[in-house]
Amino acid sequence: MAFGGAAFGGAAGRRWAQSDLRTHRGEALFLVLATAGIVASLLLATALFGYATNPWQRIFTQARGAHVWIHTVPFADTRKLARLDGVESVAGPYRTESATVAVRGSRASVELRGVLRPPSVGRPLLTAGHWPDATEPDGVVLESSLARALLAEPGDTLTLPGTARTLTVEGIADSAEPRYSPGEQPGLVWAPPSAVRAPGGQVIGLRLGDPGDTDYAVQRAVTVLGAGAVGEVSTWQQARAAAQGDNRLLGQVLGLFGLGALIAAGFAVHGAIATRIRGHLRDLSVLKAIGFTPGQVVRVFLLQHLAYALLGSVAAAVLTEALGSRIPGRLGDAVGVWQGLPGHTLALLAVPVGAVLFIGLTTGLAAWRAGRVPPVPVPRPAAPAGGGLTGLARRALGLRLPAALVLGCHKACAGRGRSLATVARLTLPLLLIVVALSAWTTIDRFHSSPERVGVPTALTVRSDGALDASAVRALLLDDHRVTGAYPGVEVAALVPGQTGTIALRGVGTRAEPYPYTLAEGRTARGPDEAVAGQGLLDLLHARVGDWVRMTVGDRPQILHIVGRSIEPQNAGRVVTTSLDTLRENDPRLFPAFYELRLRPGADPQRVAAALAAAGRGHLDVHPVDNPADGLSPLRGVVAGLIAVLALIGLVELLTAIGGSVREGERDLLALKAIGMSPRQITAITVTATSCTALAAALAGTALGLPLARRLIDAQGSSSGIGAGIAQSPSPALLLALGAAAVLGAAALAALPASRAARRRLADTLSAVT
Repeated sequence: MAFGGAAFGGAAGRRWAQSDLRTHRGEALFLVLATAGIVASLLLATALFGYATNPWQRIFTQARGAHVWIHTVPFADTRKLARLDGVESVAGPYRTESATVAVRGSRASVELRGVLRPPSVGRPLLTAGHWPDATEPDGVVLESSLARALLAEPGDTLTLPGTARTLTVEGIADSAEPRYSPGEQPGLVWAPPSAVRAPGGQVIGLRLGDPGDTDYAVQRAVTVLGAGAVGEVSTWQQARAAAQGDNRLLGQVLGLFGLGALIAAGFAVHGAIATRIRGHLRDLSVLKAIGFTPGQVVRVFLLQHLAYALLGSVAAAVLTEALGSRIPGRLGDAVGVWQGLPGHTLALLAVPVGAVLFIGLTTGLAAWRAGRVPPVPVPRPAAPAGGGLTGLARRALGLRLPAALVLGCHKACAGRGRSLATVARLTLPLLLIVVALSAWTTIDRFHSSPERVGVPTALTVRSDGALDASAVRALLLDDHRVTGAYPGVEVAALVPGQTGTIALRGVGTRAEPYPYTLAEGRTARGPDEAVAGQGLLDLLHARVGDWVRMTVGDRPQILHIVGRSIEPQNAGRVVTTSLDTLRENDPRLFPAFYELRLRPGADPQRVAAALAAAGRGHLDVHPVDNPADGLSPLRGVVAGLIAVLALIGLVELLTAIGGSVREGERDLLALKAIGMSPRQITAITVTATSCTALAAALAGTALGLPLARRLIDAQGSSSGIGAGIAQSPSPALLLALGAAAVLGAAALAALPASRAARRRLADTLSAVT
């Protein structure tokens, strides 16, 4: 057979590959679509990671951002900080004033910072307008996130409610400092020093030679100034984490599921080739007999599936590049920014190439078996190993159960190694679908039941001081839609070691305690008892039951942590006690805000508008931020991933059905000989496939639910919110998933099984010889 060399093998191999493609067109299409979905999800994950990190880093670099910002009392001698070891340069000190500004009916709490000219450290990067000059004593520059919240533009006039003062917006600028967040972080307004008329403190920024020395620099600064002079400390790590926000989480979800889907696709391709090899042993022997070498046989399979993977990968890369920026919302924004980053072209090439290489690796492992097929066909055994009826099957037949049902279940369990491999490959995409549905359910729970995930109140109210505490409380409770008004105050507290500040909140009273969302321990009821977020416990290396010490101004505050709360604000670095406990340490404290709980069904926006009107300009009312608002794009991501995983599951089902039909051909004569009709023979294959799908659905659910809870709680812990937020899909949804898998498998198996059962006798004889 010397003539059957490479030249003949290439032409024959192409014809055989084309014939195989015509036979398995649906399977090839699903493989291409699944690969395209996987590569697209990995590219979007890469875009989101770049979008989350790069904009803030770019602003920080261009602005020569300060690594540490320290707010102090007005009389603190901050000039000594410039001489600290490791401090390269400083910004300020600048006088600051806390105020509330309003424009077009919108209000925001702000920090007025007296800056005469753009500084060299922490310089605001103007995106619109200009920096105020000496002829504009009331001109200000707004930080961009504050400007977006107020819908303010250069030329707008800001009012300060309760005063006759006005400020004119001259410019809008980006900053690397923490962004504006209603009720959590005041907005930043750069103003001429003359516009800061009632300074309540000052702020100084430190740019360090080594950013890794941030904690040490903060500790030295607090020591030099004195704990009583320090109000709040913020670092570049906190600002970066806040800027990355939910974009990094979206990228992690896309990346995790993309990699999982890629592994599932690799296993599906491996199973498809292995099954096809078993079904084409005679054809492969013929190829060997006409001169194909083992390497040529391997290349036929390898190049065929590499072509599918390459087609899907290229399609995904082209579509992502051309249409990705047009995706509505944050994903489109991320792709648009990513396309302008330096590493964009490399990632656009590396991700598809990596996916193709991985699929090629799994294909090569399976194709290697095809190369080992001998040129002389080995006669098939009369019956598959382990094919005899088990005692359970014989007893079931003795009970007059339908023979098709019994034989179908027996067929699914016969050949245990092969059956288990099929179940395992089908389990993986179903498992990932269960994890995706758990993520979807958790996000829905944030929206439908925010009180169960750390958001027990709907509105936050702040007064301008014109009304006393009792008058404000009476006005709030006068609205029948308000079921609870919890007075509160929040102060910055220095942690032990004086390396940073945390949020110390006193909310509610012992008579009317704040409704914490607890994940561990109990509520704070007694003196000096408090609950803490996971981020704070991690920061202090503490746990529930410990006593912790912190410093508020020059007063130590010692609290007993009796519970861990689900805390979505401030990265979980929050410790909450009652207002009574804080007043015992500092009787001068009075409520700075009120957290309102509303009746079920009440619209927070309408209640906020009504309370603001009732306050006659003296109340600033805004809804409490729900952490799920930033995760809304995740629903579309999860839906797309479920579709990709479903395609991979379809590929595996088609593979299992094809293998089951081919293996059933050898039993077809015997089944017809004992009088079984084509419909009953079809039912055997359908039942076997359905049993395989049912086993995979049960295994995927059993393994997916605990895995999803671990992954979601791990993400919650790493973000500071804490474990305990994971929600499992409802039993009805899981039942629907299992039913869809089983019924889909039965529907897909019905047609090929019916065709096989009605094959002519000659065809059947050729299949078993």
